[in-house]
Amino acid sequence: MTDTTVAPHAAYDPARFQPVTWIEHAEALRSGADTPSTYLERCLAVIDAREPVVKAWVTLNVAGARAQAEAADKRWKAGAPLSPIDGMPIGIKDLYMTKDMPTQMGSPLYAGRTTGEDSACVQALRRAGAVILGKTVTTELGFSHPGPTTNPFDPERTPGGSSSGSAAAVGAAMVPAALGSQVVGSIIRPAGFCANTAIKPTLGALHRGERQGLSHSHLGVHAGSVADLWAVSHAIAKHAGGDPGHPGLYGPEVAPSAERPRRLIVIESEGWDKTDGTTRAAFQQLINALASGGVEIVGRVDHNDIDAFENAIDGSLLLCRDICGWELRWTLRNLAEKDITQLSPSMRTRLELAEAMAVDDYRAALSTREAMRTRFRALAATADAMISLSSAGPAPRMADTANTQGEPGVAHATGLPAYNAWTSAVGCPAVTVPMLSVGGMPVGIQIIGRHDNDWRAAGIARWLVEQIDPVTV
Repeated sequence: MTDTTVAPHAAYDPARFQPVTWIEHAEALRSGADTPSTYLERCLAVIDAREPVVKAWVTLNVAGARAQAEAADKRWKAGAPLSPIDGMPIGIKDLYMTKDMPTQMGSPLYAGRTTGEDSACVQALRRAGAVILGKTVTTELGFSHPGPTTNPFDPERTPGGSSSGSAAAVGAAMVPAALGSQVVGSIIRPAGFCANTAIKPTLGALHRGERQGLSHSHLGVHAGSVADLWAVSHAIAKHAGGDPGHPGLYGPEVAPSAERPRRLIVIESEGWDKTDGTTRAAFQQLINALASGGVEIVGRVDHNDIDAFENAIDGSLLLCRDICGWELRWTLRNLAEKDITQLSPSMRTRLELAEAMAVDDYRAALSTREAMRTRFRALAATADAMISLSSAGPAPRMADTANTQGEPGVAHATGLPAYNAWTSAVGCPAVTVPMLSVGGMPVGIQIIGRHDNDWRAAGIARWLVEQIDPVTV
């Protein structure tokens, strides 16, 4: 299940790190050599050992999880599992409703809040037989203000955000998968910081239920493997579909096979100038390995159209700040009326910035976003996928993040999402895999695909993991 020779908080070594996975154990479940209940108990043992420091969970429903696992035991024994993830323990980011646990959204203003309902994604997972183990920590309302979670490879460092607990729970081998969400960089960046494999799917591909107040937020999955990532995503798509008006996730139930790309476009985005030299060198070493393996690599210095796209997505952090701020105003106004002192300084700043906007500012931002999407579609059609770093380096130390500015007025205390904002605004699929080790910490590489080509992007990411050696510097 995991490499027990690796001590808690050991430096990240891609040659030794073994995430906990599920689909790879399907034969053991079918044969009876393993059961969902025994698998769950192993997960709970890891949680008992690591949770006091990692602090990935807000709430655990151990009794409920055990009952769900026992029901799955019977289905596997009868040869009739509900789905490939029947019995799989999963964490739910505490932005999404669960009928049997509170949904507190990382804010004291929602402390103890229960809805008695499941979000669409949680309902879908239950129908597929997944074991809903608990709620994972989110930053305040899914934005910048951090919760208590620490990085599973170094407790002095951030796990990233806003899907802090989901990323850390998977990185600490507590569970094989957890749900996350992204409106700027909240899936891909923390996944990279915590050695996860993760997907931010095409916008609207997975039903966000009640979380549809932000026009380019995404529901996604953190996991230990591409196979698990896909199985969870497909289960949500099968039982809940996509967002209203969206066709949902395309692709079969079975995870994509590894697909060797012929041509990849390297995208620097806003992150390149903010990336440390060691991480840059490691990324270039990986790109060189791809080129040596026969993959055509092109970037902004090679083609004017790529350079024009890079210029078009410059300023995506500010764009996301303004679009999200305008769309979040009514929620923040309501919360401020209840008790503005319970909003973090960061969130109060977001409200102030949004209140200074006029409707024409929002319309201009939407126009800019649409122009970016149009340029992306044209450029993406010229290659199999795009490739980029998932973050501007390894997870920063929490003591060093207070002044991490991504755009005027907003500090990113869980790391800078400079490589992620544009993919969120464009709404294209991105899959991150742990391919770099920088100073003993993981750094992710993201494969960025065309809209509705999530399955293929995942296949290319799988090929990268299986065929290219990770880079350690």
